Amino acid sequence: MTVDLFAGVPVRDLAVATDWYERLLGAPPQFLPNDHEAVWELAEHRYLYIEVRPGHAGHAMQTVFVDDLDSRVAAIADRGLTPSSRETYDNGVRKVIFHDPDGNEIGFGGGPA
Repeated sequence: MTVDLFAGVPVRDLAVATDWYERLLGAPPQFLPNDHEAVWELAEHRYLYIEVRPGHAGHAMQTVFVDDLDSRVAAIADRGLTPSSRETYDNGVRKVIFHDPDGNEIGFGGGPA
């Protein structure tokens, strides 16, 4: 059974948010379904989308677990974004947190270093 995931992030300004997410994710959106949404495919059947919803902007929390956290964070840094914080849990799992211009939390997680 295939499961598709669409994780949404409410934003205030589509152009500002699209620019930031392009730098975070390293590519332009895969598609723009309408004039108030942009969609990135992170992996097969797994999507992150932003949607103009000013009253809800800044309240999203998403975490994407990746194979090579260090390389991912370095590539994001090369595109001009700096993490807000870094966490390491007791089991060694790590999380690097970014905040978009609206304050939404986008984290990248990875296994122990």
